[in-house]
Formats: sequence, structure tokens, C-alpha cells
Amino acid sequence: MNRRVACLVIVALALPTAALAQVRAAVLSDADQATLAGVQRYLNGLRSLKARFLQIGPDGVTTQGTVWLQRPGRMRFEYDKPSPLLLVAGQGTVVFHDSQLGQTTNIPVGNTPLGLLLSDTITLSGDVTLTDFQRPPGQLLLTLVRTRTPGDGSLTLDLNASPLALTGWSVVDAQGRQTQLRISDVQLGGRFDQSLFTFVDPDQDK
Repeated sequence: MNRRVACLVIVALALPTAALAQVRAAVLSDADQATLAGVQRYLNGLRSLKARFLQIGPDGVTTQGTVWLQRPGRMRFEYDKPSPLLLVAGQGTVVFHDSQLGQTTNIPVGNTPLGLLLSDTITLSGDVTLTDFQRPPGQLLLTLVRTRTPGDGSLTLDLNASPLALTGWSVVDAQGRQTQLRISDVQLGGRFDQSLFTFVDPDQDK
């Protein structure tokens, strides 16, 4: 699998057949529901962050870089050189650019599982279905899909259980390919230069 496909799995490009898939919600105890209510409050309070990331692609290849997130709808993955990759989300679109191949791909953010994390209000019910909830020691793992189009792919959020803190996420695309991302050196809050979330072709002056 090439790096381009691995990066696109982050946003999980939807297939026309996605709406045909069936979705089944996780069975939750009262304790689970109480925990998830706290997680939902935490996520809705998480308006912006900057962090380092380590990405593990479907083929096991690792890349690193810096990620900026500002809700609603804005995110930037800036990969460390010599990687030619750049991913920018803003104005309702995710733009993926590979400067080595000279290719740019645009995907509506609403067609991606990653868009679940970027929405103005994060909900774990209704338009979103929680399909799995696990409690490994010290962690909480929440797997989410869009209720109407679960075949678009899934987003699994990885959180530290106490205190609550987002530590990463993984995306499974419509073909079942998984890309994992772990974040570190997290800086919460603040506003960023909005030019970060506007794609400018880094090759245009070459």
C-alpha cells in the first residue's frame, strides 16, 4: 500500500454503496452510559489543540508530523519532511496533497469519519451510532459511525480514562483498511492562524 492510500484512509473516502450497510449500536450498561455522558461533555469542551502525531498506516509504515485541530471543521496534518504529504480540512472540505506525485484530492468533510471529530457539537447518539465501547486498563475506546452511512467507515477514539484526555484515534475505511494515529505533546486551547486551514499548493511557485 502506498503512502497516498494510507493518508486517504485517515479520512476514509466513502463509496457509493456505503448507505447499504447495516449498523448495530453497542449494548451499554448504566455505568457505561454515565461514563459516555462524561466523555461527550469532555469532547464538546475540546475546541482546539496542537500536538505531535505518529501515524501507523495499514501497511505498518509510520510517519510523524504536527496536527492542528480547531472545531468546527478545521484540521491540518503537516507531515515531517521528507514526506511529501499535507492534509488540510476547512470550509467543508478535506484536501489531501502529495507534492511528490503532484496530486491533490478533495473530499467533503461530511463524507468522512474524521468529520465526526470536527463537528461543532459532538454527539454519541442520533446521527452518530456508537458501535463498540471498550475499557482497557486506563483507557476508553469508542467506535463511531454515521448512522445513515455506516459504510463510509468508522472512527475509534482513544482516550485516557482518568483524567479524561484524547490520546489518539484510528480510522477504518470502507475497504476495511485501518490507519492509527497517536498524539503527544498536546497543547489545548487557543486560536490558530486561519491560514493553516486553507490549502495553498506548496508547489505553485516551483
